[in-house]
Amino acid sequence: MAHETTVRQATWTRAVSVLVNNPKGGTGKTPTALLLGGVLAAIRGGSVAILEVSDDPGALNFRAEGNPQLGLGELVRDVDQVGTVGRLAGYTAPQTSFASVIGSTGRRERLTGESVVAVSNVIDEFYAIRVMDSGNVPTSSAFQGAVSVADVLVIPVMNAGDSVLEAIQLLEELRAAGGDSAGLANRAIAIRLTDGRPENDAVRQEVERLLNQAGVTALHDIPYDAHIAERGQLTLAQLQPATRDAFVAAAASVVRALQSAVSTAPTQNRKA
Repeated sequence: MAHETTVRQATWTRAVSVLVNNPKGGTGKTPTALLLGGVLAAIRGGSVAILEVSDDPGALNFRAEGNPQLGLGELVRDVDQVGTVGRLAGYTAPQTSFASVIGSTGRRERLTGESVVAVSNVIDEFYAIRVMDSGNVPTSSAFQGAVSVADVLVIPVMNAGDSVLEAIQLLEELRAAGGDSAGLANRAIAIRLTDGRPENDAVRQEVERLLNQAGVTALHDIPYDAHIAERGQLTLAQLQPATRDAFVAAAASVVRALQSAVSTAPTQNRKA
């Protein structure tokens, strides 16, 4: 399959990162991060970390496989002591997709931009790809820290006006900030999920029109999948073949965007 070949054969001269965000809640950020990261890891044989970067604990650990004892809060606390891949592995939840998830195992302090950058820099020493599952507050310190260490923005949307309008506002704010933030907006990739609720063709077409008008040239449709809609633990192998194929196609778009991002500064790692 051409998309799988694209994902498997892509190389970079540094670690790369993907930020999954839509300020509107309930648009599928966490499933998108887990399944996109899972597809990348499954095809490439691992070396993908999926990291929670929301201000407060999110659903990443709940939706991921496993029941890790340590997670993001502990990694933030111990980040200066992590110098080997074996030590870092203690804060992850290994997935059957070969991805490694770093989410919150319980209550933790509010995440700051400085902590996001510090944790990201450590992860980038040992993983080739970092996928960040973010929160709903784009003005927060944690989100701004994630933007500063991201190469490609992936925007999950539903066939609903509010999810698209908030995504477009995010793109406008990133472009207004200029520099690398504007680059994220210009390379943004949209992934449209459906949760099984009735959908209107006119709304569906309007979503596409608005995204295209906002400069989003890559839109990938993910078919309804009961495994995602159940809102429980996600296992890549449990997806329907059409769902997996759709995520593989999206992953190929992400890989191409990463190659474009890195080609502008091939030997410089992004650090805030």
